[in-house]
Parts: sequence; structure tokens; C-alpha cells
Amino acid sequence: MAMHRHQVPGVHTLVRALVLTAAASTALGVTAGGSALASPGGPGGPPEKKDVKAQVDRLYDEAEQASEKYNAAQEYQRRLQAETGSLQEQVALAQNEVNQLRGELATVAGAQYRAGGIGPAAQLMLASDPAGYLSRARSLDQVAERQSETLHDVADRQRRLDQRRAEATGKLSELEEARRALADNKQQIQDRLAKAQKLLNSLGATGRARLVAQDAREAEQRATRGTDRLDLGTAPPASDRAAAALAAAVARIGSPYVYGASGPGAFDCSGLMYWSWRQAGVTLPRTSQGQAYAGRRVALSDAQPGDLVIFYGDRHHVGMYAGGGVVVHAPYPGARVRYESVSAMPVTGVVRL
Repeated sequence: MAMHRHQVPGVHTLVRALVLTAAASTALGVTAGGSALASPGGPGGPPEKKDVKAQVDRLYDEAEQASEKYNAAQEYQRRLQAETGSLQEQVALAQNEVNQLRGELATVAGAQYRAGGIGPAAQLMLASDPAGYLSRARSLDQVAERQSETLHDVADRQRRLDQRRAEATGKLSELEEARRALADNKQQIQDRLAKAQKLLNSLGATGRARLVAQDAREAEQRATRGTDRLDLGTAPPASDRAAAALAAAVARIGSPYVYGASGPGAFDCSGLMYWSWRQAGVTLPRTSQGQAYAGRRVALSDAQPGDLVIFYGDRHHVGMYAGGGVVVHAPYPGARVRYESVSAMPVTGVVRL
């Protein structure tokens, strides 16, 4: 893959893009509301940029943790909806089958009654516990062979129908819990974004622009080790699919970070990995925690381009190894998809697909 040395996009270009992103932060659901925060610069004084940055970074980190929980809750909710729908279809089908069999028994019972008595089939149909009736019956010799099979079939199908109904009820309860978790995680994200935006607003437009410029400059310096070129080394991608996934991720450099987004125009951290590997024909789990177990673990020293790099102890951030100690990732609101030094965050694992 001929991408070992690259001219990194100029800081001024990145700054301009990032400033526009910051100015459009309301599009990400960020408001100036939220609970009151202590003045970063002390009582009555102007806020200190470094204090604001530290607090904003912490809030973004907390928001990302909530975002990955939100992604997981969404994935779980979709799975539960599919399972619940399938169970409900099975219940309806089983009920129709039981009704049909009971109809056949009713026909036989009616004929028996008209012939002079109520046979075992009718007694079973009228019993509140068909299975119990069968277990108490001393002999099925009184019933014709086909009736006997039908009686057993009704009892068996009724039992399975009851089981399906219980499963469906349980899934509906789980689905409601998943919806509540989804709403809670979404609220956590919005609360932290609102607090972060309030802090950023305290700097004024000029201060915000300087903070964005500093962030872009520091990220570039980390990725290039202080030079003006990016050296991704000579290690080949782990596979053709890894090469395709990395090419897709690199092609999205400059795209904005949006919580819960998975492309093609905006991404969160796991969304970028999900979308990029989809372009290579591989479907990953949607969350960084799920992606941490999507393949084979390798040592960071053995990482190859295309490997997933999982960050932090709770695995709430993920990037893609690009080579030369550099990852491509979606950082946080206000910053766009970019290269970053793998040492910029604590690594907890490397995954090869």
C-alpha cells in the first residue's frame, strides 16, 4: 500500500474546518444550557484556556462513554425487536394450528354426542387441563388411533404455544428496559455536550478558535513527531481486506465527529471502524466494546495497518492502525477524523480481523 510518507494537511486548513465545526455545534445537539459550572478562571476573572480544555476534554470523554452505551443499547434494541417480532409470528401461527386441531376434535365430539354420548375427545376438549386429562387417562384404547394422535398433538402444541407466549412477554419486557436505557444514555450525552459547550462559550469566539487551532496543531505534532510529514512505516496491511478498510478510513479524514453516526458523512469512533470495514465486506459489532472482541488479539508491537486499536480500560474508544505508530480515528466533537499517535491515549488491546 503506497502510503508510507504523506504530507499532512496544513494546520490552517484543519483549523478552518474545525472552527466551522465548532460554530455549527448546535447541529450536534449541543446547547448553551446545562447546570452551572465553576468559573474556570477564578471568581470574576477570564477563563483560563487550559482549564477549559481540561474540563471540556473530560466532558467529551464522559459523553463518548455514554455514546458507546447508547450504540450498544440501540443494537440490543434492534435485536430484541427482531426476536420479539419473530416470536409473535410464531405465537400467531401456533394459535392457528391449535385452533384448527381443536376444530377437528369438536367435529368428532359432535358426531359422538349425536351418536349417543360424550367420548374422550369431547371430554378433553371441555377439560381445563388437557395435558392433565391425558396423563390421568388409564387408556387411550377408547379413542380411535387418529383421535389419540390428535389429542397428543393438541396438548403438545398448546404447551409450545404457552412457552412462546412466555418468551414473547419476556422479550417485550426486555425491549422496554432497552428503550429506557437508550433514553438515559442519550440524556447523558446531551447533558455533557451542553456543559462542554457552555465552557467553550465562556472563551468567546476568538478563544474557541485558538483552542481548536491548538488542538489541531498538537494532534499533527504527535502524529508526525514534530515534522511536516507523516511516516507510516513499511509494514504491509494484515490482509487485502485490512488494506481496503484502511483506505476507506483514510478517505474519510476531515469528516466531522457526530455521536452515534456511522457514515458516510460523519462518524463517531466505532462508527468509523464499522463503516470502513463494511467497505471491505466485513460487518463489525457497532460498539468499541464489541469490536474489542471481533478478532484475534495481537501485541501492539506486532500491529499492522488495518488492525483495530482499543483505548482506555473500559474500551470506550477505538481507532485503526495506519502504521508507524499512528492510528486514524474520529476523536470527539469539534475535531474531525484525523491521524493521531497511538500513544496519545492508553491502549488496552489490538485486534486483527
